Amino acid sequence: MNMQKQDRKGPNWLKQFDFLGMHLIPLFAIFTGVTTFDWIVCAVLYFARMFFVTAGYHRYFSHRSFKTSRFFQFILAGGAQSSFQKGALWWAANHRIHHKHSDTPEDPHSANVYGFWYAHMGWIMGPEYKPTRFDLIKDFKQPELYWLNKYHMVPAVVLAIAVYFLGNFANGTGFFDWKAGLSTLWIGFFLSTILCFHGTFTINSLMHKIGNKRYRTGDESRNSLVLALITMGEGWHNNHHYYQSTAKQGFYWWEIDMTYYIIRGLKFFGIVWDVRDVPKKVKDSNKLKDPSAKREPVPQD
Repeated sequence: MNMQKQDRKGPNWLKQFDFLGMHLIPLFAIFTGVTTFDWIVCAVLYFARMFFVTAGYHRYFSHRSFKTSRFFQFILAGGAQSSFQKGALWWAANHRIHHKHSDTPEDPHSANVYGFWYAHMGWIMGPEYKPTRFDLIKDFKQPELYWLNKYHMVPAVVLAIAVYFLGNFANGTGFFDWKAGLSTLWIGFFLSTILCFHGTFTINSLMHKIGNKRYRTGDESRNSLVLALITMGEGWHNNHHYYQSTAKQGFYWWEIDMTYYIIRGLKFFGIVWDVRDVPKKVKDSNKLKDPSAKREPVPQD
C-alpha cells in the first residue's frame, strides 16, 4: 500500500470565519444569562440532530441501509442539515470516499495518515472536499435534494429562528420579549450545534485511534461504548466498517445503538421499511481471535 500523503492545501482562514466564529457565539450568554429552559433545548436539539446526522446523513444517504418515502427522505435531509453540516448529498459522497479508501492517503479524513486535527475538522476547511461529488451519489435524483444540497444552510437558519421565538415565549415576561429569546438562541441552538459538530467529528478523528477492534477490516476502525453513547450508536465503528450496509451498528444486545432503536420504531409505524440487519453468519465471522478469519471486510449487499 502506498502511504505517500497527498499534497493537500491548508484552509483559507478568512473564508472559515463563519465556521470558526460560530464556536464563540455561545459566549454571548455571559451577557444574557442562561435559564433551565435553555439547557433543556440544548440537550433536546443535540440528540435530535445527532439522530438525523446518524440516521439521515450516514445510515440512509451514505449507506442506503433502509428505505423510506420521498417525503420522509426530505425530512431526513432537512433534519440532518439543521446541524449546519452541509448538504446531505455532499456528506454522503464524501463518506463513500472514506469507506472506499479508509486509512489510506485517499481517505478524506484519516487521522492515521493526516493527523488528529486534520481528521477532526481540517479536511472540512480545506479546499479539496468543498465541491459535492455528484458522480458518487447517482442513486439520488430527486430535485428537492439537490435544492437542499445547494442551499444547505436553510434548514439550520429556519431552526435558529424558531428557537429564538420559542425562547421569547418561554423565558419572556410578555407576549413578545425580544431579549428573552437570545439566551435560548445562544445556548439552545448554537451551543448544541457546536456540540453536535464535535460529537460527529470524533468519529473521524478518534474512532480510528481509540477503542477495541473485533473484526479484520483492513483499516484501524475501532469500537467505543463512550463514543457510541455520545453519537447515538456511531461508536461501534469497527462493526460498521466490517459490514457497512446494515442499519444496526451495535451488533450485540449489549452494544447500545439509540439510532437503530429509533429506526426500528419508525419501521413499526411504517415510516421506514426494508431495514437491513446483520446476518448471524456475518456477525460471528472474521473476528480477530479467529485464526481462520479473512483479512478483508465482508462484501456489502
